[in-house]
Amino acid sequence: MRIDTRYIAEHIKSPLYRNSFFLMVNTVLTSGLGFFFWMVVARFYTESEVGWGAAIISSISLLAMLSVPGFGAALIRFLPKAENPQDMINSCLTISGAIAVVLAVIFVAGLDVWSPALAFIKSNIIFAAAFVFFVLAQALYGTIASVFIARRRADFTLYKSAVFSLLKIPLPIFLVIFFHTFGIAASWSIATAVALAVALFFFVPRVQPHYKPVPSLNLSIIGGMWRYSAGSYLARLFSAAPVLVLPVMVVNLLGAEQNAYFYVAWMIAGLLFAIPMAVSHSLFAEGAHFEEELWGNVTKSLKFVFIILVPAVILVLLFGKWLLLLFGEGYSVSGLLLLRILCVSSLFGGIIRVYTSTLRVEDRMRELALIWGFRAVATLLGSYFVMLIYGMVGIGYVWFAVQGVVGIYAILAMRARYRAASGLKK
Repeated sequence: MRIDTRYIAEHIKSPLYRNSFFLMVNTVLTSGLGFFFWMVVARFYTESEVGWGAAIISSISLLAMLSVPGFGAALIRFLPKAENPQDMINSCLTISGAIAVVLAVIFVAGLDVWSPALAFIKSNIIFAAAFVFFVLAQALYGTIASVFIARRRADFTLYKSAVFSLLKIPLPIFLVIFFHTFGIAASWSIATAVALAVALFFFVPRVQPHYKPVPSLNLSIIGGMWRYSAGSYLARLFSAAPVLVLPVMVVNLLGAEQNAYFYVAWMIAGLLFAIPMAVSHSLFAEGAHFEEELWGNVTKSLKFVFIILVPAVILVLLFGKWLLLLFGEGYSVSGLLLLRILCVSSLFGGIIRVYTSTLRVEDRMRELALIWGFRAVATLLGSYFVMLIYGMVGIGYVWFAVQGVVGIYAILAMRARYRAASGLKK
């Protein structure tokens, strides 16, 4: 069989495929080194400490997400055509940072109410102050990635993640001596802060000439982004809610040890979830530049997702037991069925992610928020009641059912709108 090297070269040169490739390599790197991080953690910390640490990291990530009012998607959508890009970037970072500090302080003050299992953070002034700083760093770290995607330079997202992923691996070994349970979250967040500094001072100026990270508040720019940002914020909140809230629910309802098993299974499945997410981000960036080519790129994106996702699902189904054994026998015994259910559900997730990117490009933010809102509410409510009966495996059943319903809707909606778009061209 003759390989058409020109065909392959043309695809590699395409920004859609190139940026999808870098984002997926970024995912593989982050997840792969994440395995080593949690393997190190599993060797130096008890299963209960792993469960608490996972809950703290999820809480930090949740608050960081709440601190960024839709700026990530808005930057991808508007930065390519911005008249004053430096002010746009710095205004988004300034507002997100201020919100992050306020939300983190409120969260720590009310830990006895919304997460009693983590109340020990409040009782230690060093832990409390560090928690606030970690939320701030995480909020800014996530926003910076959107700048690289908007500029169609996802390779810098990969470089940023490499700094973060490599640095966080040795830290738990040193911090276990001083912080015990909190050392897990501290390792993760210190690496985040260092990677953020490297990105701000070295990487962003490469994609945005003359950029300097200084506090700024240009209300006219923010005002122009606000309608889109508000809709995107609500959609992102709903989109990420199951991933970030479930570990906190599990640690409070089932205990820290069960949360350790749940979190590791979810983390492995997250590698599969991230494949369509990477492609959808690239599709979104391409749509922001060339909206008229959207539906052609949708077809390419779906093919690309399943060419990579289907073999990956099969591999995890076959070797998931041994992947979990790398963390310990308890993880394999308790987490294998959950991991298998989550892996199969990723096939629906591939369809959902591609469709929701079309909604972002076309500014159909209401439908986007409704889709993610249904998924979040159905997953969290269903999981709350089912896990009390079936344990953490019940979360997998609920997740699979909800993903299936939303995935079928996305298929039908994409088919109808593709036909409509094709009819307009004719």
